[in-house]
Amino acid sequence: MKSTDIAMIILIASVSVMFAYGAVSSIPGLKGPDEAVQVKKAEKYTADVDEPSGRIFNKAAINPTVDVTIGGSAASGQ
Repeated sequence: MKSTDIAMIILIASVSVMFAYGAVSSIPGLKGPDEAVQVKKAEKYTADVDEPSGRIFNKAAINPTVDVTIGGSAASGQ
């Protein structure tokens, strides 16, 4: 390539970058907020596990892993 070709490629690339920057900066949804935003800090994770609630996990609770057939025997659905 000649040096003029390389210079033309650099010129076209720089003009394209400036055009893209201007186009993206004109979109209001991509601009940052005018004021600083305060966010909550995450609590520190620990390896401690709380005891599960006895109200939910007890011997009389419904077992979701048991197959349930509604409206007749299991053979009638086939």
